[in-house]
Amino acid sequence: MSGPAPKQSRFGAHSIPAAAGIGLRAEHYRDLLARRPEVGFLEVHSENYFGDGGAPLHYLEQARAHYPLSLHGVGLSLGSSDPLNRSHVTKLKRLIDRFEPALVSDHLCWCSVGGVFLNDLLPLPYTEEALAHFVAHVAQAQDLLGRQLLIENPSSYLTYRHSTIPEPEFLDEVVRRSGCALLLDVNNVYVSSRNHGWDATAYIDALPARAIKEIHLAGYTVNTSPEGEMLIDSHSARVHEPVWKLYRYTVARLARRPTLIEWDTDLPALEVLVEEARLADVIMEEHDAVGDWNEARGARQGGCDGAFAA
Repeated sequence: MSGPAPKQSRFGAHSIPAAAGIGLRAEHYRDLLARRPEVGFLEVHSENYFGDGGAPLHYLEQARAHYPLSLHGVGLSLGSSDPLNRSHVTKLKRLIDRFEPALVSDHLCWCSVGGVFLNDLLPLPYTEEALAHFVAHVAQAQDLLGRQLLIENPSSYLTYRHSTIPEPEFLDEVVRRSGCALLLDVNNVYVSSRNHGWDATAYIDALPARAIKEIHLAGYTVNTSPEGEMLIDSHSARVHEPVWKLYRYTVARLARRPTLIEWDTDLPALEVLVEEARLADVIMEEHDAVGDWNEARGARQGGCDGAFAA
């Protein structure tokens, strides 16, 4: 698909370690601050901290003193037919200004219409009209926030008959036209690929690697009915082995990226999240070791070739 040249980011550089982090939930506030486990960063749902005070902001202030922070939103509703919710953006900007997160993200979705918010992240039809509309909202939000947004690929359970643009191509065009970046949810890729019968690795290959600044991993659940089997992106379990396998493929293609373990329901003890993060770190370390070995082998071969030629 043709389009304008990628825009240069107008929002300055923000860093976060290319390591595994965990989602911070209220149930783990005290335990995390008491133990301070070795994880690369913390991520929180932005909307949980929109209040003017109270325990959430108190604990986030303390956690932010020890860990890099990423803000992950679920309420910008960038795909909605409504105008961009400026009140929501104002609250998000206030949170950004206070906590200076390394990354700020939301979803390729809509979740509100007519001012009514729905408790779900709903899919868009992938058409030129929807693309232009979504890009306009992303660009407007970034201008108001003064920050680049990361847009996350969705998990999906249905498709629109009139969608005309493959999802990776749609995301690529959003990046090109708005100057945003991407949050690659590997679990969402696997869930959607199983639900719709397409190739998960081909999806990852089709994404603009340069734009991917964060990865999410999570657990899914399997819903079986007379109509068949469907995977649900429930964030309620350990990362399943097929998703770990797809993550290995992703790291081999992209190299290291900040990687988050998402777990939102049926929360386990904090150490379980830390264990899952460590597994992601191990995969990244394995990739580093292979890369170092290949580099060393190439240098040796180059040296031998040079000596032979002389």
